[in-house]
Amino acid sequence: MTTDEPLAIASERLLRPAGLDEGALERAFGALMGPGIDFGDLYFQHARRESWSMEDGLVRDGAHSIEQGVGVRAISGEKTGFAYSDEIDAAALLAASGSARAIARAGDARAPRRLVAGGGSALYRPDDPVDALGSEAKVDALRRVDALLRAADPRVRQVMVNLSGGVDTILAARSDGVLAGDVRPLVRMNIQVIVEQGGRRESGYAGFGGRHSYAELLADGRPERFAREALRQALVNLEAVDAPAGVMPVVLGPGWPGVLLHEAVGHGLEGDFNRKGTSTYAGRIGQRVAAPGVTIVDDGTLAGRRGSLNVDDEGTPTRSTTLIEDGVLVGYMHDTHNARLMGAEPTGNGRRESFAHLVMPRMTNTYMLAGARTREEMIRSVKKGLYAVNFGGGQVDITNGKYVFSATEAYLIEDGRITAPVKGATLIGSGPETMQRVTMVGDDFALDEGVGTCGKHGQSVPVGVGQPSLLIDQLTVGGTRD
Repeated sequence: MTTDEPLAIASERLLRPAGLDEGALERAFGALMGPGIDFGDLYFQHARRESWSMEDGLVRDGAHSIEQGVGVRAISGEKTGFAYSDEIDAAALLAASGSARAIARAGDARAPRRLVAGGGSALYRPDDPVDALGSEAKVDALRRVDALLRAADPRVRQVMVNLSGGVDTILAARSDGVLAGDVRPLVRMNIQVIVEQGGRRESGYAGFGGRHSYAELLADGRPERFAREALRQALVNLEAVDAPAGVMPVVLGPGWPGVLLHEAVGHGLEGDFNRKGTSTYAGRIGQRVAAPGVTIVDDGTLAGRRGSLNVDDEGTPTRSTTLIEDGVLVGYMHDTHNARLMGAEPTGNGRRESFAHLVMPRMTNTYMLAGARTREEMIRSVKKGLYAVNFGGGQVDITNGKYVFSATEAYLIEDGRITAPVKGATLIGSGPETMQRVTMVGDDFALDEGVGTCGKHGQSVPVGVGQPSLLIDQLTVGGTRD
């Protein structure tokens, strides 16, 4: 695949059916970029999605949706005018352009440049997964998972499996002359199993996905492997004892526990919070904000990953951006608007939920790089503490980085050994303080399995997280026993 192919497909899918061409885009910019407007852009999107759900061997839901439209933005200084239409045609485009221009005034009246195809990566095939696999095959994949789990253990009481997929086709045209397109497949399978023993019920969950086809998602026994993982977690939880409470050392496992890093640190490194001075990291470039050995990056260029994009939602090629290097804050994540106001370069982090939403600086795949220590070293060094392997939901305050996260799989560490599983454990702390208390960084780096979704200001976008195992020497654990 060449980097020009997504743009050609996007033009064919979004512009041609509406009778639009480059001349129509330039006329829209004529209506958008009058006196007082510094920057403007047009964002076209066609989104096709489906979801199949099975519960207790029966297909409970099958949904399919198609949505399309165009969002138009005009920027004047710090002011933004925005309008959108779910119709893609010349009249709607001109009307939205006029509305956005009327909202934002008083700038330097730059004339739009002639549109030129921008660059970008080739991180995934521009394919539509929905049509590539028939409905019977999708339902059969759900049935196989259900049957495997029910046959695997007599304690299984309930099985819920969801298969979802879709493709977003986007085209971004900007007043500085950039024209970029992307075709973004996304597939995912979620598996939840509930087990019962002696009147006690517990659940386990596993999910996986990425920017590829259903064929890749369902290949190599992946559904069966993740089904067994969900069952393993549920059976572990049957044996769990009440979690201890107090301040203690905590070892975080690799991969998905990076969601704590994403929430407690990553959001605070997004450009808008720092431009406005509301982040705990604002104005601290060059300062130590984490322990030596802690390096955190945001990388939108990982092939096939859930959080990756060939170009962001402003048409800027994604890249790998180092945010914290060896404990020192070295950068933020930027869209074009915040980058311009902060005198920085866009980092390919301009994202939006859909054409009906404004762009914001958002994470893509955010993770901590590996160190040189082993997980076994970390465990051996702890006399009494917690080993947290998987996380559920959490809450974070961006202004100070304080967070509360629930652990869905965790174990006691006693005298340097992992012992009993625990239930009801929560981790409580602040992102900056937690990063200062990292005393060992593991050599077992892993990314999550492709299930992350990030929320910000009411918008949700797919993301990735990752990290190696970490030892945090002191962390407050909320539990039900002393």
